Amino acid sequence: MPASQTLQRLEKWLLRKTGKAIADYNMIEAGDTVLVCVSGGKDSLTLLRLLRLMQQRAPVSFRLIAMNLDQKQPGFPAEVLPAWFEKSGVEFRVVEADTYSVVKEKIPEGKTTCSLCSRLRRGIIYRTAKELGANKIALGHHRDDMVHTLFLNLFFGGKLKAMPPKLATDDGAHIVIRPLAYCAENDIARYASGMEFPIIPCNLCGSQNNLQRQKIREMMQDWDKRFPGRTEAVFTALQNVVPSHLADNALFDFRGLKLEEQMPSDGDTLFDAPELPLAGGFPSLVRLGI
Repeated sequence: MPASQTLQRLEKWLLRKTGKAIADYNMIEAGDTVLVCVSGGKDSLTLLRLLRLMQQRAPVSFRLIAMNLDQKQPGFPAEVLPAWFEKSGVEFRVVEADTYSVVKEKIPEGKTTCSLCSRLRRGIIYRTAKELGANKIALGHHRDDMVHTLFLNLFFGGKLKAMPPKLATDDGAHIVIRPLAYCAENDIARYASGMEFPIIPCNLCGSQNNLQRQKIREMMQDWDKRFPGRTEAVFTALQNVVPSHLADNALFDFRGLKLEEQMPSDGDTLFDAPELPLAGGFPSLVRLGI
C-alpha cells in the first residue's frame, strides 16, 4: 500500500462491509464460539483480522478460535501459521490430517482435486468445531466467490444456486457463516498485501489450469473490465429473486395460477421500464451495455 492512511481507509471499508453482512444475516450472536478456518490464503487471513477487530468493538461478546488444517502437502511450511497466531495473540488449533495423500491416490493425474479435497476438509472442520464447542464456523469466501459459484452451477450443474452467506450443516450441529459476503476480492487482495500477511499458496490445486472455477473467474474479469460493475450487478440479483419470473414449480405455483388472481407487484412491469435500476447505487444493466 502506498500509505498507511490508505490501508486504514481500506480496513475501515472492509470492516463496514463485513459488519453489514453479519448484521443483515444475523451471523454472530452473543455467546457464540466461532471457529475461523484459516488456510493461509489472503481471504481467510483477512477474515480473521477483521473478526478480531470486530470482537474488540462489538456490543456483544463472542469467542474466536482460528483453525488451520495441515493437509501434509509437500513443502507446506507448517511452522508459519502457528508462529503468526502466537505472535498475534490468537487462540488457535492446528489439525494435522494427510488428506493430500488420499486425494492424490483417489484422483487420476490431470483431473481436478477440489471436490474430494473439499469434502475431506469439511468433515475435519465439522469434527474440530464439535470438539472445541464452536457453534459457528466462519469461512473466508467473498462476494466474487459467491457470484462465480452461481455461474458454475448455472453452466455446469443445471441449477440456479449460489454460495449462501449463512447455512446450517447437514447434521444441524453448526451454522456456517461467510462474513466477507459483501467484500470484493480486489479489496481483500490489496488489504492482505498491505498488511503483509504470511500468505501460503495451495500447491495441491492452485496450479491446475483446467479448473472450471478458474474459467468462470476469467470470464467475470473480462466482463468487469469491459462493463464495470458487472459482478456487483450479479450479486445484487442474488438478493432480489423473483420466483414468479423463473420456472420452478416448487417456488411458485404456475400450475395453479388463475387469470383472476393478482400477480406479484413487479409482474410484467418488470420488462416495461426503460432501465433496470439496481439496489446499492450500482449502474443499471442498460448503462452497462446489455
